[in-house]
Amino acid sequence: MTTKHFIGVQDFTKEELLDMLHTIKMIKDADKQGCTPKLLDGASLAMIFEEPSTRTRVSFEVAMTELGGHALYLKPGEIHLGVRESIGDTAQVLSRMTDVVMIRALKHHTVTSFAEYATVPVINGLTDFNHPTQVVCDVFTMSEHLPAGKSLSDLNVTFVGDATNVLSSLMFICTKLGMNFTHAAPKKYQAKPDWLKMAEENCKVSGGTVRVTDDPVEAVKNADFVYTDLWWWVDQEDEIPERRAAFMPNYQVTMDLLSKAPANCKVMHCLPASRGVEATDEVLDSPQSIIFDQAENRLHTEKGLLVWFVYPNLKRPSQALQAYHQGKIEAFLNEKR
Repeated sequence: MTTKHFIGVQDFTKEELLDMLHTIKMIKDADKQGCTPKLLDGASLAMIFEEPSTRTRVSFEVAMTELGGHALYLKPGEIHLGVRESIGDTAQVLSRMTDVVMIRALKHHTVTSFAEYATVPVINGLTDFNHPTQVVCDVFTMSEHLPAGKSLSDLNVTFVGDATNVLSSLMFICTKLGMNFTHAAPKKYQAKPDWLKMAEENCKVSGGTVRVTDDPVEAVKNADFVYTDLWWWVDQEDEIPERRAAFMPNYQVTMDLLSKAPANCKVMHCLPASRGVEATDEVLDSPQSIIFDQAENRLHTEKGLLVWFVYPNLKRPSQALQAYHQGKIEAFLNEKR
């Protein structure tokens, strides 16, 4: 059986994505009653981090523990990924020792190359191109805050800000699920043409819509959810003055901009946030903000994704077989004593 990886949402159908969301919901329901099932008992997760993270690190490690498995945190300098050892060799070694690998990489090529050689599921924890675990979490969070009478496919989602790796993934998953997606940004920082083309192809199948505009007020007027993110990322520090000038003040999510949206509109941010930059404290701490629901749901999302990709591959020996091997080894050790 071909190993299934989670590199990006574009690799999955609408039905598969909805099944993942349903799995997350069932596990969260169990979590809230203190009944998290030990579906990954004894399994191991290798977590490779080329860039630090709060939510990705904590959510995956706690998720694996609460599912009955354990996680290994592999930070830069602790392994030889792509330096003293090829990515392919590292992938094959970790595939022999663990049941799943999560990678948070600076370059998308690192994750795709690793997955090419891995024989266990590889989960993309973020690259410079996309952030699929985050946006599955985001859509799950939206499903918990649906406006009255609306389903996921009825939603109007507006992203205000730079064309980040979160923007690409959010655009893809929303259009996969038939939503109406809008990106508002200065022309220089709008979604790339190839991203837009992929989203438009999604819409042909799902019935959703996608559009890009430089008018943030018009973009939020029908929004059920307004999403924002950082205006600069790794290796863009020298662009900060130019970027700040381009986005401020029109693309900052303020209470004034939010007042142009429907009254029931919710505010989202993947965090970490540069408070007072892409969004004001007043917005991020407002009753309309669901940013900490998002943060919590990273934990439930990682549980659901780990179960979805790992559980089908686990060996489940019978109690009789386990007892046979334990007895055989114990008899040998007792004899040698």
